[in-house]
Amino acid sequence: MSDEQDKNHQAAMQATQEKVRAAVAAAKEKRGVIIYLYGEGKGKSSSGFGTLLRAVGHGQTAAVVQFIKGTWKTGEQQFFKEHPSVHYEIMGTGFTWDSQNRQKDMAAATEVWQKAQGFLQDEQINLVLLDEITYMFDYGYLDLAESIAVLKNKPLMQNVILTGRSAIPELIELADTVSEINDIKHAFRAGVKAQRGIEF
Repeated sequence: MSDEQDKNHQAAMQATQEKVRAAVAAAKEKRGVIIYLYGEGKGKSSSGFGTLLRAVGHGQTAAVVQFIKGTWKTGEQQFFKEHPSVHYEIMGTGFTWDSQNRQKDMAAATEVWQKAQGFLQDEQINLVLLDEITYMFDYGYLDLAESIAVLKNKPLMQNVILTGRSAIPELIELADTVSEINDIKHAFRAGVKAQRGIEF
């Protein structure tokens, strides 16, 4: 790399540094946030659990409420369920296309949501992960407006992560951080079997 390129690179990095420092200095508000991860692509739950791991690594207390995936022995469940800093609740009926029982699913959703509400009112819990919750609204198992009211009244410093496929406008408006996970390619569609440590 030439001297001229070195100088241009240094100047560009200095300009970037100034912008980053100005943005950091401008962020004055201190409170918890709501993160909404949605889309057809793989990685929403993985991202949510990665953030959960980060929080626990900092000595924080967390809670997980898993909707839909209740009958699978997932790696995250096996790791976090017995963790002393993590409360873990599972809806327990599994995929709706397997249970095929709307009344049973609604009852299970209501029961586990009541536990979620307790977490969302507990100031000692730093992070709450509501994994695959958008299915509950898509199928009419939970009332969206009532759930949003609960989320709006969470403790000031508590962080909440919502995951699921659907882009629900009210959740997009509510959330502080929103990421759409797009589906470009997936090994399963090419005939590759789901495997431990990757899909579950």
